[in-house]
Amino acid sequence: MSEQTLMKAAAQKVVLDQDRQGKAKEYASISRRLFLVDLALGAAYVILWLVTGLNLTARDWVMSITTNPWLGLPLFGSVFGIPYILIDLPLSYYSGYILPHKYGQSNQTLGGWISDQIKGFALAGVLGLIVLEVIYWLLRTVPTLWWLYAAAVMLVFTVVLGSLAPVLIMPLFYKFTPLDNDDLVQRLTRLAERAGTKVKGVYRMDMSTRTKSANAALTGLGATRRIILSDTLLNEFTPDEIETVLAHELGHHVHRDITLGIIFNTALTLVSFWLASVVLNWGVRAFHLTSIADPAGLPLLLVVIALISLLAMPVGNAWSRWRERMADRYALEQTCKPKAFADAMTRLANQNLADADPARWVVLLLYSHPPIRERVVAAEAFSSGQ
Repeated sequence: MSEQTLMKAAAQKVVLDQDRQGKAKEYASISRRLFLVDLALGAAYVILWLVTGLNLTARDWVMSITTNPWLGLPLFGSVFGIPYILIDLPLSYYSGYILPHKYGQSNQTLGGWISDQIKGFALAGVLGLIVLEVIYWLLRTVPTLWWLYAAAVMLVFTVVLGSLAPVLIMPLFYKFTPLDNDDLVQRLTRLAERAGTKVKGVYRMDMSTRTKSANAALTGLGATRRIILSDTLLNEFTPDEIETVLAHELGHHVHRDITLGIIFNTALTLVSFWLASVVLNWGVRAFHLTSIADPAGLPLLLVVIALISLLAMPVGNAWSRWRERMADRYALEQTCKPKAFADAMTRLANQNLADADPARWVVLLLYSHPPIRERVVAAEAFSSGQ
């Protein structure tokens, strides 16, 4: 935005685009249906493998090639996983490429989308293989308490990944450059210092090569912590609005939400692995496995963990919405700019094609953030001193 445009934008109240809200509700409804289809497809695929004995056939084939468990696991995982990726590819293509373009939310070329998919599959494959190799080593060496040690390993893995993501993983998908707006850099850096955190710079992220949506984040841990602003945010939002958005992210730091989130997820992982242990012990007889460390039990292990994560999602989302409201309040108190905050939320709804006022059941089941309209009302109440 030009300076004159920014001044005009700051003076005027941003209102919801009702035409885009109609499209947002359509987009959200279609996305939910695609999510359910994806879940059903995944469940049917795993059940097919277990019921028909495909898992045993694949295990026997792998064993005919190698008896080394460290080599057999990735080989079995490939035989099991690659067909599903191919089966799910049309759905992924429609939901990840066709649908965003249809609703004007994507700038990505088909070649760019394919490149991201390849990089995503490769990254998930490497990280997933590391996790599975460790879990199956624990299954072989400490079959009684593997679930306890596995949860501890996942805790360490999460912390390490959180530290490395801004410098090793995110740059695989986005280009980062130091923000060249000195006034905004100083403003945001001072805001971070008031929140008690030091950041290693403020960076611009080239989200516009992929999407029209805007975003901002405080990423990394310790020496890798940095402020990231999407170019779509920088191009469309006023400095005051950007300040309130970042203040919200800093609220999570002040309230130790990253630490609490890791603790919450670790507890969920512990419960998931314990239940998976119970199911695997039952599955040895039910599905003719040689032991709980049999690679043929991988589909059973994955479906149990996925099911528990799905059932726990409403609880996790309720926790998240509570913490998001606290971060919103922090942003309002620290910046004392409720109009800028309300305008930023409204602008996000317009730009990101977000349903500002979804049905209550949708919020309870699927929303990790409060709806936009609720956040705007909270800002207006703060402005009036309520």
